[in-house]
Amino acid sequence: MPEPATDLPDLNPVIHGKLRLALLSLLSTVEEAEFTWLRAKTNSTDGNLGAQLLKLEEAGYVQVEKKFVLRKPQTLYRMTESGRKALTEYVQALKQLLGAAIHN
Repeated sequence: MPEPATDLPDLNPVIHGKLRLALLSLLSTVEEAEFTWLRAKTNSTDGNLGAQLLKLEEAGYVQVEKKFVLRKPQTLYRMTESGRKALTEYVQALKQLLGAAIHN
């Protein structure tokens, strides 16, 4: 029986949540995104989406801009450089953790 690995990489707990990972993945592909677009893409509720985006904002991974367009509120999110770095590190740690399993 093989020995258990002792040098397992740590997965960033802020990113590791399913919705937060999805949000960062989506935001990494666009310059900015509206709250409504993120909600539609993730099929999440306003409350859950807002809470998860707040966690990402508090971690410094996303920036938020709130404004009015034709008297309607618009909330825009964009990924920060810190967020891009954290997502890249997360993906690398996940690849290291999965090891040979992803090459089969």
